[in-house]
Amino acid sequence: MSLHGTYDDNNLFAKILRGEVPAVKVYEDETVLAFMDLFPQSRGHVLIVPKGVKARNFLELPEAKVGQLMWHVQRLTKAVDKALKPDGITVTQFNGAPAGQTIFHLHWHIIPRYEGVRLAGHGHQNKADIPALQELAKEIAAAIES
Repeated sequence: MSLHGTYDDNNLFAKILRGEVPAVKVYEDETVLAFMDLFPQSRGHVLIVPKGVKARNFLELPEAKVGQLMWHVQRLTKAVDKALKPDGITVTQFNGAPAGQTIFHLHWHIIPRYEGVRLAGHGHQNKADIPALQELAKEIAAAIES
């Protein structure tokens, strides 16, 4: 998919937001939903999707929503850091297929990094253990500061 196009209401994240597809939730309010990546690149990989917008990528996000969304991204990144104590954290967001985007609903990745541990590739096929993801989600959720 190109950088520009029409929003597809049937993309995976839209279905998750509507409750049609389950997700291991970390945090949810009226602005965002944060959940564990089912195909994590590392232990504790979290995805954050905005609610109430039909934006395929960051370029399509209404300007008025940028500040609040980025506040949530930082807040959840701090929770991942506090809960999991990684050696580093990659916070990333892709715009268009050539940039690596595979699901065309705006989203951020919070990927904990651990010394000496290689990342699984983006879009790999090794599905995580759901009970393990649920435990990680609880740890991260408990570390979210108000």
